[in-house]
Amino acid sequence: MTLSIDPVPTISVVVPARNEARNLETLVDEIHAALHAETHEIIIVDDGSTDDTAGVLSAKKASGQPVRHLRHARSLGQSASVRTGVLQARGEVVVTLDGDGQNNPAYIPALLAALKEAGPDCGLAMGQRTRRTDGNVKRLASRVANTVRQAILDDNSSDSGCGLKAVPRHLFLTLPFFDGWHRFTPALVRREGYGNVRIEVIDRPRGHGRSNYGVLDRGLRGVLDLMGMWWLLRRFRGRADVTEIG
Repeated sequence: MTLSIDPVPTISVVVPARNEARNLETLVDEIHAALHAETHEIIIVDDGSTDDTAGVLSAKKASGQPVRHLRHARSLGQSASVRTGVLQARGEVVVTLDGDGQNNPAYIPALLAALKEAGPDCGLAMGQRTRRTDGNVKRLASRVANTVRQAILDDNSSDSGCGLKAVPRHLFLTLPFFDGWHRFTPALVRREGYGNVRIEVIDRPRGHGRSNYGVLDRGLRGVLDLMGMWWLLRRFRGRADVTEIG
């Protein structure tokens, strides 16, 4: 009897998703196609979905795609879903993107190339969206929030809310976790003493369904999170330069 052992992936793609079955039908195929030259795994973190997410992912796995389905028994939010995926990932680099289909997986190779080219002192390659497809109110709210955040945190990001990010897993695991954490990845990476690089990406319209987020609730939480991040950045003395003696 010959045992079939899956190769250890070099890239783990983490996709938080709640009731995104129809979008995942296409998105999983697109991720797999974008990473055809890399050993990879696609981790869908199902945040308590009540649709046919399980059926869609079961069919993808049956077709031979390297899909892992992790499910939260109840919805815990996007930050918790990204964290679940990072903790379970086996790749050296973790790529994140949203489950609604607005982040185009075709940009993943460019993210990985930018991260590699920037060298070991770079801890994050991130997408910066152009031609946003959200409504005028959301675009304005996002523009204001990004301007204020950049002024306070100096995180070298004009769009920290873009889901397309690539981070070495070992670094991801050191970042302090809190609800809303995924929106502050650039600042948290810089806090650890690493730089970041940006690539422009074109946003896509949501394929199916409706957004799980509103403008007002996100704005109010964002103010509190920003205050917390300001405090957190100032309670850190920098990355330790360690030498083993003897």
